[in-house]
Amino acid sequence: MPDDLDTIGGGDDLFRPAALDIATGFDGQIDDYGARNQFGDHRLGQQNRSPASGNERGANDDINPLQRLGDLFALPALLLLGLLSKSREMFSMPEGFYPLESIFLLLALMALGRIPSLEALRYVAPGEWGKLMGLDRIPEVRTLRQKITQLCSEQGLAERWSNALAKQWMAQEPECAGVFYADGHVRVYHGKLTNLPRRYIARERLCLRGTTDYWVNAMDGRPFFVVSCAVDPGLLSVLREQIVPRLKADVPNQPSEEQLEADPLLSRFTIVFDREGYSPRFFAQMKEERIAILTYHKFPGELWPEQEFQTHKVSLVNGEQVSLQLAERGVRLSNDLWVREVRHLSEKGHQSSILSTDYRSDLTRVAVAMFARWCQEIFFKYMRQHYNLDRLIEYGTEAIPDTTRVINPAWRQLDSQIRRQNGLLNRELLQFAQIQLPQEMEPQQVETYQRKKGQLQQAIEERRSQIEQLKAQRKTLPKHIQIKDLPEQDRFHRLRSEKKHFIDTIKLIAYRAETALAQLAREKLKRLDDARSLIRQLFRTEVDLVPDQQNKTLTVRLHPTSTQAHDEIVRHLCVELTEIETVFPGTDLRLVYEISGSS
Repeated sequence: MPDDLDTIGGGDDLFRPAALDIATGFDGQIDDYGARNQFGDHRLGQQNRSPASGNERGANDDINPLQRLGDLFALPALLLLGLLSKSREMFSMPEGFYPLESIFLLLALMALGRIPSLEALRYVAPGEWGKLMGLDRIPEVRTLRQKITQLCSEQGLAERWSNALAKQWMAQEPECAGVFYADGHVRVYHGKLTNLPRRYIARERLCLRGTTDYWVNAMDGRPFFVVSCAVDPGLLSVLREQIVPRLKADVPNQPSEEQLEADPLLSRFTIVFDREGYSPRFFAQMKEERIAILTYHKFPGELWPEQEFQTHKVSLVNGEQVSLQLAERGVRLSNDLWVREVRHLSEKGHQSSILSTDYRSDLTRVAVAMFARWCQEIFFKYMRQHYNLDRLIEYGTEAIPDTTRVINPAWRQLDSQIRRQNGLLNRELLQFAQIQLPQEMEPQQVETYQRKKGQLQQAIEERRSQIEQLKAQRKTLPKHIQIKDLPEQDRFHRLRSEKKHFIDTIKLIAYRAETALAQLAREKLKRLDDARSLIRQLFRTEVDLVPDQQNKTLTVRLHPTSTQAHDEIVRHLCVELTEIETVFPGTDLRLVYEISGSS
């Protein structure tokens, strides 16, 4: 069988997408050649080719039941988030049986359907899934890989598409574009194609080889964009050189230069990050650029008196109303920069210290914004569990530019030795302090005490001398060198990233679409986790597709869920989604959503 269906037949007899048949009124017949076994539960007759296909039997007779394909409920959100808005403008591939839009739509529905990889697509019913896109069947895995290769043939195109979408999302959600969360996520690599540098993985508590991605998210965890780094320069460097310049160019509704000049305490926007980004020097640089920072204090010092803390009722990012014990002071950092320090007192007496250069916001807003950073951690966990965020898309490596700066392996080795010797020195100093002379002891015990003290003192002096020698050696070596100057045994390549960036961008769209549906469900539910669970159940539920050519509608009829309470929530979703009046891609049919048994 050919890799693609582009070459089947010839001339006017080419297989055509069903959407094209609707547009031209084509009502030809294709012989049934045992399609039930090969293409799932439905035959390949032309009148049943797509969810949008109509015929002379009447609209109510053409009902296509599709199993576990409630993903269609996410279609309005996918389209509103820009899945297809720039596809033709930025991407291209040879025309054939599978139009460009069908590939984008298939990949998004795969993400929502929790299909973990392209290979796993072999085990789904192609005819069932094909009906979702107006085709007889979805492409084979090798065909889909070829299409993705064609779409990602231009280096950097996927990143430009992702950047355009991020700018669009910021413009659509200006209320979320004032506070941004930046954090790194390591994708562990267990392959043998290249020896990537080791990184500390907090969730594994191990140093493993991998690639670091720096994500920028909204306060509720929704992602905007990601910056991938084969050679990790650190959070501060990525913030300074890549994230901040991009945000300054793309963030909407920033104060004008006149407003900034009139109010010296006004900031453009706020960046939130963890203790890894603690740097008074960086805080001062951001203040000069009129960008507020928000992070935890790395050296909080002594505890504040509990009398300073007052109870404040605040609304968390998930809508929950809580009472927090908060206090605030001004603090001068090591570089004489004056910042706000807000502390939260927990029920167990622990004090969390927060630093901020946002001089305008109330202390409750500062505290809520800092604690909302956990939404980004939850996003990482959810994406790894449900969207296979860390999975490789293609095998292969590519060269890293020769001018890329990396840590000098010789310097790193000496630095590791110094750290180890400092640890041993601290242990010996502790042992030396713990050796005490009892008030009443025999002369023999005094001798033993003096001998132990003397031996330990000598070992401490030798250890200090060794550390000084290692520091002197380290000082003679450059900390960073260019990658072309690395010894041959230490050189490495980066993993191919173009297809990975393309697929990850589609996963971001799918995650945002799922989040949008969950937010609609939350109008009837209290907890976001319950709403997400319901939406995942919705995606796995059977649906009936009922096209109506006379009224130009395509009804997506969901089968009832397991409980009546969930059915009521689904009815609410159906009303909201129908009001959007989404047109099914490639047709003129408006989507109508309903649940069986609804009036």
